[in-house]
Amino acid sequence: MSTAYVQSNQPDGVPPLELTGERTLPDVPEENYWYRRHLVVYEWIAARTLGKRVVDMACGEGYGSEVLARGAASVVGVDANPEAHEHARLRYVRQNLRFERDLVETFREECDAVVFLQTIEHVQNPGEILEHFKSMLAPGGVAYVSTPNLLTLAPPGAEKSENPWHVKEYRAHEFRELCEAHFAQVELWGLFHARKLRAHALALKLGWDRAHRALGVTRPFYDRFTPAIAASDFALKAGDLDRALDFLAVCRT
Repeated sequence: MSTAYVQSNQPDGVPPLELTGERTLPDVPEENYWYRRHLVVYEWIAARTLGKRVVDMACGEGYGSEVLARGAASVVGVDANPEAHEHARLRYVRQNLRFERDLVETFREECDAVVFLQTIEHVQNPGEILEHFKSMLAPGGVAYVSTPNLLTLAPPGAEKSENPWHVKEYRAHEFRELCEAHFAQVELWGLFHARKLRAHALALKLGWDRAHRALGVTRPFYDRFTPAIAASDFALKAGDLDRALDFLAVCRT
């Protein structure tokens, strides 16, 4: 096991998790881009679930459940993986937060919001899962579901990226159609680069890839740049979805 891809600086008694590619992790510098890309969506949802009962399905390491629990009335983080469950249970301790080891298809508890981020692309039965989430929601409840954009994740023209954990990756209209088949009202948001990530994307268009290789500074630059990425270097917007990094569907019954 390479220490470069295992969580560092964990609290006493909390077993660190290894980065496998199936889920993102905090406290792994090389993974910081993806962690912050997920974290900003959790923070956006947390601002909209204050005082609510929330179920965070496929919660993984548990960091997102903890973010939600800062303002929610209660949060349940659900994950079937035994290592992730044990880590989350030990690391994130709040009176209004608990973790359950269960499948997203079988865990059931009435709530005001279901959160299911960057996971629907992993499943064989997305429609059944969305119906299950809908059945858990109290009147007025909301399901928050995110997934990567096929058009910006996969190579041009491909129907899927090389991620071995993904079963189906979606274009914006496909993801909207999936959600609208199960919920009466669906708002679709896109996640985009902002601040220094937007500047970096512009630099790439101007030839930065060639320049850093020619100068021999690729590793030193990204060893500093990647850990410095913050959640504020991403932004959720309602338009131009074909260019989005990820989609977030806000689904109401």
